[in-house]
Amino acid sequence: MDQAPEAPKSLHDTILGDIESKILSGEWPPGHQVPSELELSDSYGCSRMTVNKVMTQLAQAGLILRRRRVGSVVLPQKTQLSVLEIHDVRDDVEAMGGSYRHEILARAYRPVTGAEALRHAVPEAARVLDVLCLHRSDGRPFSLEERLIFLDCVPEAEAEPFTDAPPGIWLLDHVPWSAAENEISAVAADADEAARLEIAQGAPCLAISRRTWKQGEPVTAVRFLYPGQLHRLTARFTPSTA
Repeated sequence: MDQAPEAPKSLHDTILGDIESKILSGEWPPGHQVPSELELSDSYGCSRMTVNKVMTQLAQAGLILRRRRVGSVVLPQKTQLSVLEIHDVRDDVEAMGGSYRHEILARAYRPVTGAEALRHAVPEAARVLDVLCLHRSDGRPFSLEERLIFLDCVPEAEAEPFTDAPPGIWLLDHVPWSAAENEISAVAADADEAARLEIAQGAPCLAISRRTWKQGEPVTAVRFLYPGQLHRLTARFTPSTA
């Protein structure tokens, strides 16, 4: 029996597929100005409403950034996967069109606790720099960073104020790492976290915990807390050919 012919693609799917292909292939690199809705509607001979729905879908997928009166630009695809990598929060903020700055809310030098010594496999006499950092986008809280830096591995961190760069970026620039581990979970903000992130206590948040090592010696352990309504994880992939 002959198979029924496939239904023709809708204009929406055609436009979406064309733009996705240009972005994912690199033909349109990060920062590329996407044609306006009017230009696309003229090019494809369709209504602006159809194009608007496509652009909304692309923005929701993290492929483009839409800016009123300026137009849409292609986003770096790194930001979709950066939570799974050693990343720069500043890059994430700026890729989303925000103005970045950070604040060191607290810092202290102390010995590790018994639980920390056990978890990170360090002597109980090991000293850490305990840093609390708030990352902002356009002045609003973007992420709360709680970080331990192991001073046996990174003694120079003791004198670093982290005024020019936040702790994570300073570490990336100064300390080579050989292994990393990420844990991702959904949590509810406690009272202190909620106050710092300017959200309601108990609001859902995305927590990303990371540890890095240098030749088996722990460098840092950090936990990033993101307001859940403002962040999501997105990854695009193709089926394995193996």
